[in-house]
Amino acid sequence: MTVQSLTLSIPELLYEQIKHRAAERDRSVEDETLDLLANAVPGNQGLSKDLAAAIAPLELLDNEALARAAQSHLPSDVAQALESLHLKRQRDGLTAAEGETLSALVLQYERAMLVRAQAARLLRERGLDVADPSGSP
Repeated sequence: MTVQSLTLSIPELLYEQIKHRAAERDRSVEDETLDLLANAVPGNQGLSKDLAAAIAPLELLDNEALARAAQSHLPSDVAQALESLHLKRQRDGLTAAEGETLSALVLQYERAMLVRAQAARLLRERGLDVADPSGSP
């Protein structure tokens, strides 16, 4: 899973508050900041029941199963069909049936990406390196 780096300049008082919270929880400042950001950004509230149901069981998985979920990919035939319809829509437009198929494939893609992201988040919360979930924190 790809991880993005972000460098922030924050007021010292805010940094000290985050540092204090992290120390109280025996966590790194980075982990505490990621947790604060994750809680600040709307999560499941805006998800459809279908998408919420797709990620709900992830919390029950062991680390190995979560790692597989975090590294999963959309099946190649689905990815190819999605790309093909996307290109056709740009080039020629789509019939109603093709538009419905594209919508269904986009939902499949969104579900797969959401599951991957949620699995990676859970691994990170468990103190595991998302790039190497079997490794140490």
